Amino acid sequence: MSLRFNRRHALCALGTLALRPTQVQAKPNAEPWPAQRLAPGGIARLALGAAALRPDVKLPDGSPVLVVGGPEAWTALVGIELGAKLGPATVQVTRAGQASERIQYSVAPHAYPEQRLKVAPGHVDLSAEDAARAARERKHLIGVMASFSEPFPQQLLMQAPVPGRRSSSFGLRRIFNGQPRSPHSGMDIAAASGTPVHSPLAGKVIDTGDYFFAGRSVWVDHGGGVLSLLCHLSETQCQAGDAVAAGQVLALVGATGRVTGPHLHWGVCMNTAMVDPALLLGEPLSKPVI
Repeated sequence: MSLRFNRRHALCALGTLALRPTQVQAKPNAEPWPAQRLAPGGIARLALGAAALRPDVKLPDGSPVLVVGGPEAWTALVGIELGAKLGPATVQVTRAGQASERIQYSVAPHAYPEQRLKVAPGHVDLSAEDAARAARERKHLIGVMASFSEPFPQQLLMQAPVPGRRSSSFGLRRIFNGQPRSPHSGMDIAAASGTPVHSPLAGKVIDTGDYFFAGRSVWVDHGGGVLSLLCHLSETQCQAGDAVAAGQVLALVGATGRVTGPHLHWGVCMNTAMVDPALLLGEPLSKPVI
């Protein structure tokens, strides 16, 4: 499946093509925080040192960043957007009673897979009506993705929403009929229609809907700007405002939206950037599949 993606946008486009899938499962990690990958679609873990109060961290555009830990050692967890420029990047850190400072980190390239396909033109280009609908929905989803709530999560190691194998990797760039599409901004997990979909972590449902690309979808806010997107669902069993526990059934797998077959698309958003969900499963999967 491919996503038409930009920094504030996670809309599902085309369906799955399974090649050499690998099992999705959590792995033990000594810390309750995601693995670091200093690359587009990854997560930066920036040590902030000790402070009595939680430091305030923002991106250059003013977007807030999740800060975890405690007075003995704080850490900023920064989602790096898939379209991020390579090279130096900064965040602004403000500590109580001190002047703001900038902390720098570096974004390096990462070898995401690429796939070239030839399909009927109607499967690539949108009609004027469909394009207008997608644009309206995008405006709504920008607001959803900007959610930044408290309380902040106490840990961020998640469980995959359904058992199964990846049928399309995060970061995969598909080229249809010579036309490049934006990188895939989630993880597709092969599952039959009707398979229960579980919340990867405790949180609050902040949006449900039936969207052009994503089909029936659920957004769960885990706190601190960390969100889960579950889409292509056959039905939802929750509504906006519901508090949910980790592992709670939220929906059933389906094939709604712009897809070619049933599966679950799982996306994770941090400070409005879609990041690789594998980084929150305990440790990243070393060999991505397409």
